[in-house]
Parts: sequence; C-alpha cells; structure tokens
Amino acid sequence: MNRTLFRTRIKFCGLTRPGDVRLASELGVDAIGFVFAPKSPRRVEAEEARAMRHALAPLVDAVALFMDNPVEEVREVIRHVRPSLLQFHGGEDDAFCRGFGLPYMKAVAMGDPNAGNALDLHRRYPTASGFLFDSHAEGEAGGSGRAFDWSRVPTGMHKPFMLAGGLTPDNVFDAICATLPWGVDVSSGIETAPGLKDGDKMRHFVEQVRRADCHND
Repeated sequence: MNRTLFRTRIKFCGLTRPGDVRLASELGVDAIGFVFAPKSPRRVEAEEARAMRHALAPLVDAVALFMDNPVEEVREVIRHVRPSLLQFHGGEDDAFCRGFGLPYMKAVAMGDPNAGNALDLHRRYPTASGFLFDSHAEGEAGGSGRAFDWSRVPTGMHKPFMLAGGLTPDNVFDAICATLPWGVDVSSGIETAPGLKDGDKMRHFVEQVRRADCHND
C-alpha cells in the first residue's frame, strides 16, 4: 500500500481514567480501547467505560475489546458504551463477531507459531473490517508488553491491519518502518502500571509514529 495515501492510525488501549482519555484525544489519537476481557488487569465495567466515553473528543473512536465474553455481556457493553468498533481476542468465529451489527477487528495471536496466513485469515473472517497482530499466545490476553518478530506479519493482506504487542515510544518507529501497518495499538508501552497511562510516554509515542510517517513518505 502506498504510504503517501494515508497516515498510520494510533489506538491507545486499556484506558481506565477519564484524564488519560482526554489527553489521548488532545494528542490526536484515532481510537481509545476499553478492555472487557475477563482476565485482563485493565478490565473496566460497562458503566465505567460509559463515563470515560464522555471524555472522548469528536472524531475519536471508542473500541470495545473482548475475549470469549458471553453474548449478553457484549450486548450490555454495546448498550452502555456505544462503541464504534469491536475487537475480539479469543476463539470467536466470524458469525459470532458479526452478530452484533457493528464493524469488528479480529486479533491474531502471533505468539502461536501456527498463526494463520493472509489467505486463511480472510477465509475464516470474511466480514472483519481488519486484523490486529498481537504478540500473545493463543488463549492468552494481550497487554503483556512482549513484542513478536515483525517479519512474521503475513504478506498479501487485503484488509487493513494493526500492529500490537510490546510497542513502546522507543521501538514504534522501527516497527512501522518494518511492517507499514494501517495502524499501531499500544497499551503497556505507555503505562506506569496496568491501566495507568503516562502522559510523557503517550506524547512521545505519538511523536515517533508521526516521525515514521514522514520517514516513509
């Protein structure tokens, strides 16, 4: 994909405080992720996410992240939070993911040595809006702070993909140059503790993404 046609999108994930949501919006982040995965240390309840959503600036998307959550729980989050995009990290199939009437991205566990190739991913998730390549192993939650070998990102992707897993302000420039993703997704790399974002790291991360965009134009 021609780099001159778009800029790298940025998603900050696992936010738990309205102040972090406001700062992310001010920094020009494209999307904020609220985590509802049962085992995540960044999990928030639907009412908490609903309150934080009010801190979002216009044109910043709210993304709801799930991992094998029950149908009713997903529906409850949608009712309260009104996300514009869903993100699934578990064993959900295409029928489950598309069943909520909202666009969705499917996370791919790159910690699994048998992670699917581009053709297989498009076949298994034909209605996905895009894919997110994360470093966690199959069945594990994201946000571990571990990176994976970026050369393993499947070639021949026809849908947008995001890069996640172990991204930090110090390596995101190299990650973008190596993979040319549609977007990057960061959580632990801009934190002082799970769910608690660091303002300086947030600013530095955005600066490095923009530097990579200028470098690749």
